[in-house]
Amino acid sequence: MKNSTLSRRNFLGSMLAASAGPFIVPASAFGKDGAVAPSERITMGFIGLGGQGSGHLFGGSWTYVAGGYLGRKEIQVLGVCDLWPQKRESARDRVNNHYAQRAGVGSYKSCEAYPDFRELLARPDIDAVLMALPFHWHAPMAIMAAKNGKDVYSEKPIAITIEEGRLLSDTMKRYRRVYQAGTQQRSEAEYGGKFRRAIELVRNGYIGQLKEIYAYSPGGGFSANMQDVTAAGSPIPEGFDWDLYVGPGPWQPYTGGNANCGLFAYGDPNWGPHHFDAVQWAIEKEDPGPAELDYVDGHAVFRYANGLTIHCCNHPSEGVGGVGGACYVGTEGYIAVDRENIVSNPKGILGIQLKPGDERPYESPIHAGNFLDCIRTRKQTICNAETAHRSMSLVLLAGIATQLRRKLRWDPVNEIFPEDEQANRLLSYARRPGWEV
Repeated sequence: MKNSTLSRRNFLGSMLAASAGPFIVPASAFGKDGAVAPSERITMGFIGLGGQGSGHLFGGSWTYVAGGYLGRKEIQVLGVCDLWPQKRESARDRVNNHYAQRAGVGSYKSCEAYPDFRELLARPDIDAVLMALPFHWHAPMAIMAAKNGKDVYSEKPIAITIEEGRLLSDTMKRYRRVYQAGTQQRSEAEYGGKFRRAIELVRNGYIGQLKEIYAYSPGGGFSANMQDVTAAGSPIPEGFDWDLYVGPGPWQPYTGGNANCGLFAYGDPNWGPHHFDAVQWAIEKEDPGPAELDYVDGHAVFRYANGLTIHCCNHPSEGVGGVGGACYVGTEGYIAVDRENIVSNPKGILGIQLKPGDERPYESPIHAGNFLDCIRTRKQTICNAETAHRSMSLVLLAGIATQLRRKLRWDPVNEIFPEDEQANRLLSYARRPGWEV
């Protein structure tokens, strides 16, 4: 949260000291009776109020707290934003009604509704934002949020080009912002801790030397998805800013059906981050990325300098069907994990107890809670911007290999294809004037 000469935490004390007469303050103002003092609350804005965004705000299967962020007493929701008027106004009214009921008053106006996210980001009294957006907006908007002093929780995909992902990570570091990517499989409570258990065993060598990983996704990424820009298109709904929806992407007319999250995407950039984050988590202590990409038997293949091979395809094993997971193959066995199952061969691997000297990966009980804790402490989240960028890069590299269908050399440190102009053109796209980042 922000530092200032007169912070929200000091304001109440200053008012009390300056008061000459009796000054009655409710116990909730001091955090008594189970309440959180206003000065200690994290103020938030929510941008994108479709199924995912409203699920975070009001409660969904991935929040693990009744009522979502709104149900957390340590949170104060000050702004909501969506291009669809009904969504933003309904969310605003629902938030204000919730606070009115909590306070036991007839009406309560603390939350504003915004049609333009830039107005919300400009508010100095908002500490953090949660974004659930069309794919092409995630990185540009997160970068703008950081420059406005906001901490960011971003749904996936966190970027749709490798250039955007690098800019995102560098910006978060430069502005010292807390960032959490919505790859919640890393957090312990989600899916029974199966993913973390798999990573513990793989990293500590309990399947022997790691030789192969199967990611249950083909990858994907940015596509111009160009339509006839001279076509008349369909009438734009009243109150809906189509130009802002397109934003940095290549212009195309509104058709009614193209107002969707994946407007400029191909392949699997939405689910892919879950699969490839399960891959990256196992190897993030090693090389930053593959040295070579290939296209073999209809899918992308990564080869690392240390001999590891990653297959970007579905490879179910013993009932593990690939819901957000991966299969890790070592010299002494394998572990396959997804949201529903974790299996191993030999079966006894899963019963192994870690030794005192074994590595323990970062622990996070709840993904949303980890984000809030890190806002307070300024520590790195379990899926910070650089971690998320490296995971997303695998998704995007698999997409590039699938497009070009040939062997490619990759420099994972400088993030370029050496002496390959055709491949390097797929690392970025030309944003519309006015939306450069």
